[in-house]
Amino acid sequence: MIARWLWLALGFLATGFGIAGVVLPLVPTTPFLLLAAFAFARSSPRFHYWLINHRHFGPVILDWQRNGSIARRYKVAALLAMAATLALTWLAGVAAWALTLQAAAFAVVATFILTRPDAPPPQPETSSVARARRSAP
Repeated sequence: MIARWLWLALGFLATGFGIAGVVLPLVPTTPFLLLAAFAFARSSPRFHYWLINHRHFGPVILDWQRNGSIARRYKVAALLAMAATLALTWLAGVAAWALTLQAAAFAVVATFILTRPDAPPPQPETSSVARARRSAP
């Protein structure tokens, strides 16, 4: 019982960080959402269902769970965000050692992202949930 509550708390915490990552350039979104899906799968079928069927977050999670893949547009967005962050760090006059450390970390992350397969193109949704979502106002 306590384990379930801990998984649930972790799911909410990770979801919060994932949502923050949408607007904060240094906070990654996807890893936190994957962690949230993992935690909710162990604690709350309702929240797990909500997260994997979320209009914006669900496709990213499902691509990763099904294929270990990342959609090309998210790869491009991640690489552009890292490049912009590195440029802003340089323009801010941060010490060379910190800039080098940041560049090395980004290089590792970029390598990981670029070596993941591209997500397959989205398939037309035929489930009753998808039909209801399309017909909702």
